[in-house]
Amino acid sequence: MNIQLYIKNLIINYIEDYKNFSNCRTDWEEPIVGFADATDPLFFKLKEKIDKSHKLPTELLNKAKTVISYFIPFNKKIILSNTKGKIASKEWAIAYVETNKLMLKLNTFLRRELKKEAIDSVKIPDELNFDEKKLISSWSQKHIAYIAGLGKFGLHKMLITEKGCCGRLGSLITSAQIEPTKRLEQEYCLYFHNKSCTKCIENCFYDILTLKSFERHKCYNICLENSQIYSHLGIADVCGKCACGLPCSHTNPVKKITK
Repeated sequence: MNIQLYIKNLIINYIEDYKNFSNCRTDWEEPIVGFADATDPLFFKLKEKIDKSHKLPTELLNKAKTVISYFIPFNKKIILSNTKGKIASKEWAIAYVETNKLMLKLNTFLRRELKKEAIDSVKIPDELNFDEKKLISSWSQKHIAYIAGLGKFGLHKMLITEKGCCGRLGSLITSAQIEPTKRLEQEYCLYFHNKSCTKCIENCFYDILTLKSFERHKCYNICLENSQIYSHLGIADVCGKCACGLPCSHTNPVKKITK
């Protein structure tokens, strides 16, 4: 069995089916999936770079061999909805809430299906996802996705994948030995490639993001304001203005110009 293809198809088919049985309002593009060696040295570097509390895969699953990372892209209508005004669009907030629910169910499904193949797995505990004081995660989905070859970081501090940066990242740690996805050397961000784009900075209404700095706490406060506005939807601590309406919103723009 081609385990890579098997897992990719599990994820793609589940999300496609989920659209039909969940009664959700969000529509997604087809996800992309990557695989990282659980002993990749970059996991150890995250403890130095982010925080010593950042977990290693083997700290969460003793026999961890591979980390599955996936990106679920929002469709273009959702991205376009969030290009107007200072407040995050309702569609963007709904997509965030509904995609988080989707990922919880997807990971439960993946664990059950992998168990049938005698593969152990563990989901990432919710308490590891975000420290509201430090504003860091003990399991950074963005950095995990980078290690798994899903993309490169942009000027806006988000991961740009082959399907852009507008969507949600998830992961699962497994005992399966799976060939890692190769990380590409080429940049995915036009600014880092040839300094030709700073649209994400222009889109930040609050001057939080600049070429030299990113004021993390101010950004989070804006997200909390949006969360209050959309509290009736669930937890929607979002903004996304620096991600929407960009060349990298739904594609890898560097690849387009270097073909």
